[in-house]
Amino acid sequence: MWFDSWPDILRTVVVGSAAYVTLVLILRVSGKRTLGQLNAFDLVVSVALGSTLATILLSKDVSWAEGATAFTLLAALQFGVGTVSTKWPVSRKVITSQPAVLLWDGVFERDALRSNRLTEAEIRQAARESGYGDLSLLAAVVLETNGKLSVIPVQQIGDGSALRKD
Repeated sequence: MWFDSWPDILRTVVVGSAAYVTLVLILRVSGKRTLGQLNAFDLVVSVALGSTLATILLSKDVSWAEGATAFTLLAALQFGVGTVSTKWPVSRKVITSQPAVLLWDGVFERDALRSNRLTEAEIRQAARESGYGDLSLLAAVVLETNGKLSVIPVQQIGDGSALRKD
């Protein structure tokens, strides 16, 4: 339970180091988007890469070559999804969710809250975390495609062009 053997420890160090270097190189080649977590697919890739690294480190049944192949496959799939969603805007609707305005001009958008399974209390919390104690000072609170809440104060709404749906 506490210790199996020195060869097992050595395997973890050697294969783990090689897997780590491989992952870093693949991430550098594949670009920033691979770990960008801009939407649910990006998050899945991030989690899968971490899980794959852990499996390579701890499982004797997975070789470095198999792990490197898995890293490459995940990065390539992410690259493909990013490319498709950029070149064909129609596919973006299938691949990513749309942002949702949950509060507009200090008033809750109840249908949007309900359809996104959020509560007014969660919107108030986001406002407080952004330093606002008065919802009337907010132009909008938006649920982004990555699940984060963006709080936009009245004095920074400008022409509202950032709220336009593509």
